[in-house]
Amino acid sequence: MNPVRGFVRRPGRLAAEGAALVIAVVVAFPLYWMVLGAFKPAGEIESDRPRPWTLSPSLDSFRRVFGQQEFGRYFVNSLVVAGSVVVSALVAFLAATAVTRFRFRFRTTLLIMFLVAQMVPVEALTIPLFFQMRGFGLLNTLGSLILPHIAFSLPFAIWMLRGFVKGVPEALEEAAYIDGASRSRFLWQILFPLVLPGLVATSVFSFISAWNDFLFAKSFIISDTSQSTLPMALLVFFKPDDPDWGGVMAASTVMTIPVLVFFVLVQRRLVSGLGGAVKD
Repeated sequence: MNPVRGFVRRPGRLAAEGAALVIAVVVAFPLYWMVLGAFKPAGEIESDRPRPWTLSPSLDSFRRVFGQQEFGRYFVNSLVVAGSVVVSALVAFLAATAVTRFRFRFRTTLLIMFLVAQMVPVEALTIPLFFQMRGFGLLNTLGSLILPHIAFSLPFAIWMLRGFVKGVPEALEEAAYIDGASRSRFLWQILFPLVLPGLVATSVFSFISAWNDFLFAKSFIISDTSQSTLPMALLVFFKPDDPDWGGVMAASTVMTIPVLVFFVLVQRRLVSGLGGAVKD
């Protein structure tokens, strides 16, 4: 290696690493402030001179959060909704395989519809979805949250998984058939493991979207609070005259833990999934 060339590269590399570090700090600071606020005593949170540290951490905010009678139910409801959306990724895998491996009428139109569905703002569809859920008799039920999230996550998942399925060589499929493998065996024992990283990547995005949803939960769960999810639990601490910011920060911290756990469990496959499809 030319030492002069390496010397010229080094300042650019240091600048890139420095910029990445600054961006990481900017992104991580709100999370740090949230966790810090959860452990701060009430006096420090309400102080007009906030400090980015505390010398007397307290668990009072967490006690108030877990002291809410419905908090456990909200947690389970969020798991049910987000888990249902993740399971629906299997449907996206089958649909992506169908639109990639088979030729049928209106195939291109269907793919364009998947893409167009991602361009429509969720806020613009909330009112029509409200009337639709009311017509189905699903208001004040978890079904009114599960169905819209699946409807919005499937087009994205199908479009993303299509690239992974397409990246699997057709020669591999032909070789499997020559060796006597059935179509279902090829689908689940050969194609599915190869596409699994992409499936994990789409599942993570769908899980986070459903887990953090507030708009649908606020619009479709009107009177039956037992069907509410964790984002709705934050409203308990937003009092008109005296909001409990410690409770808000503590509840937000608790909400973040399942997402972090899910991310840690799938991080290896997530990285490979974001890296691209299988190459021939």
